[in-house]
Amino acid sequence: MTEPTPESMTPPVEADAYRAAMARTASAVHLVTTDGPGGRAGFTATAVCSVSDRPPTLLVCLNRTASAYAALSLNDVLCVNILGAHQRGVADAFGGGTPMDDRFAAGTWSRLVTGSPVLDGALMAFDCRIVGRQAVATHDVLFCEVVALAGAGAGDGLLYADRRYHALPL
Repeated sequence: MTEPTPESMTPPVEADAYRAAMARTASAVHLVTTDGPGGRAGFTATAVCSVSDRPPTLLVCLNRTASAYAALSLNDVLCVNILGAHQRGVADAFGGGTPMDDRFAAGTWSRLVTGSPVLDGALMAFDCRIVGRQAVATHDVLFCEVVALAGAGAGDGLLYADRRYHALPL
């Protein structure tokens, strides 16, 4: 018989408590878009961060139940658009529940190197090739090499904290 360790005696953190704690974390609001063999899709995300600058790489966390999951499973490209406070309506449209074509009607789009939709007026856009995928619990972590940049749109940043949007003066 093995002795219990402090780790085995610690109760697991409940999912609801974890979500409530993470809601206290202020995060930039991004619009992740893609187009390719899997079709055009996009979703609002806060789970995006820099990995490296050599080569420029970022990561995106994607829930496997997300409406954009099927497209991103087949497409090897995406664009991370950083939203400004003036783009709250676009963030809402891409937040879920809205049909995909209606989401894209909420903005004006262009394309860079990969062909992924780039939101006109975004504070910044990172056009990327997906170079790695790692399944972790309920999500896939997408590692994305940045191949082009666009943006430098004007306006305050858009943050999400306490389950609501906030403007961050830049």
